[in-house]
Amino acid sequence: MPAHALDLSPLWISLKVASLATVAAFFAGIAAAYWMLGYRGRGKSLIEAVLVAPLVLPPTVVGFLLLLLLGRNGPLGASLTSLGLNLVFTWYGAVIAATVVAFPLMYRTALGAFEQIDPALIQVARTLGAREGRIFWRILLPLSVPGLLAGLTLAFARALGEFGATLMVAGNIPGRTQTMPMAIYFAVEAGAMQEAWVWVAIILTVSLSGIIAANLWQVQRRDRHRIGTSVAQNSKFKIQNAGSPLASTLVPPFVPASPAPSLYVNLHKSLATFPLQVTFSAGAEALGILGASGSGKSMTLRCIAGVETPTSGQIVLNGRVLFDSEKGINLPSYQRRVGLLFQTYALFPHLTIAENIAFGLQHLPRRSRLEQVSRWLSAMQLQGLGDRYPSQLSGGQQQRVALARALAPEPELLLLDEPLSALDTYLRSQVEQQLIATLAHYRGVTLFVTHNLEEVFRVCPQIMVMSAGRAVAAGTRHQVFEQPGNAIAAQITGCKNIARATQASATTIDVPDWGCTLEVSSPIPKNLTHVGFRAHHIELVNYLDQPNTFPVRVVDASEIPHRITLFLRLHSSLKSDNSTPHFTDDISTDEIYHLQAELFQDRWKFLRQNPMPWYVYLAPEKLLLLNDDAEQSSYQPVL
Repeated sequence: MPAHALDLSPLWISLKVASLATVAAFFAGIAAAYWMLGYRGRGKSLIEAVLVAPLVLPPTVVGFLLLLLLGRNGPLGASLTSLGLNLVFTWYGAVIAATVVAFPLMYRTALGAFEQIDPALIQVARTLGAREGRIFWRILLPLSVPGLLAGLTLAFARALGEFGATLMVAGNIPGRTQTMPMAIYFAVEAGAMQEAWVWVAIILTVSLSGIIAANLWQVQRRDRHRIGTSVAQNSKFKIQNAGSPLASTLVPPFVPASPAPSLYVNLHKSLATFPLQVTFSAGAEALGILGASGSGKSMTLRCIAGVETPTSGQIVLNGRVLFDSEKGINLPSYQRRVGLLFQTYALFPHLTIAENIAFGLQHLPRRSRLEQVSRWLSAMQLQGLGDRYPSQLSGGQQQRVALARALAPEPELLLLDEPLSALDTYLRSQVEQQLIATLAHYRGVTLFVTHNLEEVFRVCPQIMVMSAGRAVAAGTRHQVFEQPGNAIAAQITGCKNIARATQASATTIDVPDWGCTLEVSSPIPKNLTHVGFRAHHIELVNYLDQPNTFPVRVVDASEIPHRITLFLRLHSSLKSDNSTPHFTDDISTDEIYHLQAELFQDRWKFLRQNPMPWYVYLAPEKLLLLNDDAEQSSYQPVL
C-alpha cells in the first residue's frame, strides 16, 4: 500500500488515547499504591484482587463490565446521559478503557517500588518532625523514581496496545475511535497485510522506544552513582585520617534542655513470641538497654518513638504525656521531640549530607537552617562534606551524620538502636569515643540499645537488662555487672559459669554440678537457686591454702589473638608429679568441663611454665549468688 494512501488517524488517536490513559493510570496507580502501603484494615486481599483484576481478566470481559457501567442503562451511564454526556463509542470511552487495563501495571509497579524502600527511612523522617505529606514528597516519591518510571513505561505500552476492552466500549469508528490495534485487526480481516505490517512496525517502534529509553536512563543513573561512589571510596582514607579528631574536640552546638530531664515508661505490647511488658525510668545519665537479639529492646524504642503503638501503658517525657492508653493519648512521632538513630543509620540516600542534617530543621528560616547545618558539620568534623551523598562516606562518617541529624532538631530524648554494630572493630572504637563525648554534652534523656555488654558498660552509667520482653535487672553498671541478682541477668551480662546451688550453712553453699562446697563472703539470699562466677575472675594457682581452692585439669582451650579461654574440670590434675605440662599432648577434649577461665596470652604463657599440680581459686567475694526469680526485677527497675 503506498505510504501517501495510509490514513494516519489511528496513530494520532492511539497516541492521544494512550497518553491520557497513561497519565490517569500513573496518578491513580500511585495514589492506590500509597494507600494500600499503609492500609492495615480488613479485606486487604479482596481490595488487592479488585485492583489487579483488569490485569488477569480477558479484555473482552473488562470491556463488557465497562459497557454495563457506562451504557445508557448502567448506573454511571444513566447519570451521565441525564447530564447530556455519553462516553460509549467516543474516544473518551477509549481513554477510560485504556486507563482501566493499564492501571494494574502502574499500581503493582508503584506498590513494589514503595515496599522496597527501607521502612527505617520513613520512621526516622517521622521522628524528625515530618508529616506524612512531606515524607511522601521528599522521601517516598524520589526514592521510587526508577520503579515509577518502569510502571509508567509499561502502562503506556499496555494502553497503546489495548484492543478488546476499547473495541467494546468505544467501537471501531475510523477517524474517531479507531486505534492502531483495531487498524491492524481490520486490515488483516480485509486481507491488507501490507497495511497491517506498517501498523505493527509503528506500534513496535513506539513501545520499544519508550522501554529502551527508560532502561538507558536507569543505566546512566546507576553509572553516575557508581562513579561517584568509586571516587569517594578512593579518597576515603584521606578523608578519615586527615583531621581525625580526638573525641574531646567534639563539642556539639546543644541548646540546654530542662534542668532535670526525665522519662517514664510503662508499656505492654503483645508480640508473636512473648508479651513485651516493661517499666522503667531514665534521667540525665544515659541508660543502656542490654539484651539478646529478639528480647524486645528495639521494640521498646519503637514504641517510645511512636513508630509502633503499645497495647496499653503510659509514656511520659519531661512531664509531657506521649502515650496513655487509658486517656486515649497517642502523640504522632513528629510531635514527640524524639531523635532516633538506627543500626543502619537510615540516611536518606538521595539527599546530600547537608540536606540530611537539615531535614528536621524545616521549621527554621533558611538562613538559620544553613547556620545550624554548618555548625553541626563542624562539630562532627565533617567540614567540606556537606555536598556529598551518604554512599560517598565511610561508615564512621555516616554514623556522625546520622547522630548530627538526630540531634540537630534539639530532641528531648535520644534513642540509639545498636548504632555501632555495623562498624569494624577499629572504627567502632573511634566512633564509640566520639559518641561518649557527644553524649557528655547532651542534656536530654538517652536510651542506648545494644547486645554488646562491653559497649554498654563503657557508654552508659545506668543499665537495664531485658529478656523475653521483661526487665530482669536494673541499676548502675557496676551494680548490674557485680550483682545481677538472677541467673538470666548474669548470663546476659556475660557470666559463663553458672550452676545450681543450695545453702549448706550460714556461710557455705553446695554446688552439685561442680561437686564442691563454696564459702561465701556475703549473706546468702533465701531464694538462692544458682551460683555464678565470671570467667575473668578465675585464678589459677599452685598452692592449696585458701578457701574455694580445688585441683583442676585443663580439658580444652580456645585462643583468640590476645586472650585464651581454658575449659577446666575440678578435682583432677594433669599430672601428680612436679613436671611442667606439655599441653599439646595432655589437653583432653573428651571430658566434660566445669568452668571457663579467661586469661591474657602473656599470663597464660607464664602459667604454663609452672609445675603441676594446678589449683583453681574462686574468691568468695567474687561469687554471684543468684535466683530464678527474674520477675522481681521488672517491678522495681526505676533508675
